[in-house]
Amino acid sequence: MGILEKISEIEKEIARTQKNKATEYHLGLLKAKLAKYRAQLLEPSKSASSKGEGFDVMKSGDARVALIGFPSVGKSTFLSLMTSTASETASYEFTTLTCIPGVIEYKGANIQLLDLPGIIEGAAQGKGRGRQVIAVARTADVVIMMLDATKGEVQRSLLEKELESVGIRLNKHKPNIYFKPKKGGGISFNSTVTLTQCSEKLVQLILHEYKIFNAEVLFREDCSPDEFIDVIVGNRVYMPCLYVYNKIDQISMEEVDRLARKPNSVVISCGMKLNLDYLLEMLWEYLALTCIYTKKRGQRPDFSDAIILRKGASVEHVGTSTKYSPQRVGLTHTMEHEDVIQIVKK
Repeated sequence: MGILEKISEIEKEIARTQKNKATEYHLGLLKAKLAKYRAQLLEPSKSASSKGEGFDVMKSGDARVALIGFPSVGKSTFLSLMTSTASETASYEFTTLTCIPGVIEYKGANIQLLDLPGIIEGAAQGKGRGRQVIAVARTADVVIMMLDATKGEVQRSLLEKELESVGIRLNKHKPNIYFKPKKGGGISFNSTVTLTQCSEKLVQLILHEYKIFNAEVLFREDCSPDEFIDVIVGNRVYMPCLYVYNKIDQISMEEVDRLARKPNSVVISCGMKLNLDYLLEMLWEYLALTCIYTKKRGQRPDFSDAIILRKGASVEHVGTSTKYSPQRVGLTHTMEHEDVIQIVKK
């Protein structure tokens, strides 16, 4: 039996197993096995030809954004509107066959936008060049999931399931679990909170499935078995995601309002160029970038060339900060948006 067949069998067994106290250990083991097989499935192929034309895209600019969506939802049109890159568009599916990079220039930052080929159900199994699409998506700072507003929630749930299966966690934080394998001493299990989803026995069973018999485990929050497995596997990617509903000109105002009120969601129309400015504002917020300007002694600040940093960056990265009025601060001072800095030689 191949890996795909094993994955299918485990998924079926999980689906038909009722969730209750008596089955929690069995389900935990099934999920651990499923995660192992999925990791094996997504290991890079040894054949050089499997890489795929157009997917070796060098990361450039101040941030990288991946456009993910089913075929013909408007990703290529969006890329053409927001950047100087012309991505082929057509009314038929699978127009984009390679990874096409473009650059959004916004608030002094260069944001690399990747129009990835339309992802289809089963991409995690390598269908539709899905493995290459997913590999590039994992290197992004933010995912824009482009959805067809006329098709309800079907596309979103399918894409979320696909990305979850390959270790991409959208709008989630890394579980607050301390885990460290040891050479001996057995399994040391502790928690600082009351656990309602995991028990010491279940944690030991999951660790044994991964051939881990000596480790320190400390739960600092009430995590699920799936989250504990994520910590063990260690290659999960946690990134913000904007759900962008395109083609709102084809649905009712009531439906537009409903979609716009959903968390992490923006409604647009590429065809009519509606709400694109607001999408850029939201994207900037999700990227958590800030602009810093430089100043030479005795001269006015240079507002034509910004330094782009992540929010929370300190003066240690750039020098002495001044804003509105000169002030000297320590290296640990946090930079704010549109701060002006001056490098002072000692």
